[in-house]
Amino acid sequence: MQFEFVFKIGGTKMNQRRIIEFLLKAKKATYAGKGPEMNPWRPESHDLKYEENDLLYIDTYLGGEKFAGEEALWVNNKPFWVMNYCGRVTGNGFDGDFLKEALSNVSEDKPYRGPEEYIKGDYIYKCSVDGDFEWFSGFEEIFKGSQKIFECMFHGGFVKP
Repeated sequence: MQFEFVFKIGGTKMNQRRIIEFLLKAKKATYAGKGPEMNPWRPESHDLKYEENDLLYIDTYLGGEKFAGEEALWVNNKPFWVMNYCGRVTGNGFDGDFLKEALSNVSEDKPYRGPEEYIKGDYIYKCSVDGDFEWFSGFEEIFKGSQKIFECMFHGGFVKP
């Protein structure tokens, strides 16, 4: 993928390649990488944080078997990108470690959830995305054999004050 997009947040110029590389590191260091949770900001929320220089990533979600959450990015404490997600376990045999493994294989060209497809044993992860980093929506599923056991919708993009 070519990363030539440069944008300005506040007074800071940002290169899309730098942002996506940071986002991939953050995802792998937090939920997908089984990173530690921080003290929750809201009752019973799960909050994960990753920082590197002027960049900040926070993933916060509610629930477990049925859940909703948000990943967001800041530069110099100014929010500029967000992804909301909502999902649920739909069948028996769901394996959270398999989901985390699939999510840790997120790609540079689609840095939202996991890869288009990831297979391990009887488990199959599938993810489809419409749009680009600036404005997107997508859907992911996990199957155990031929039975769908998990689904999640997500959408997001740049935010502006």
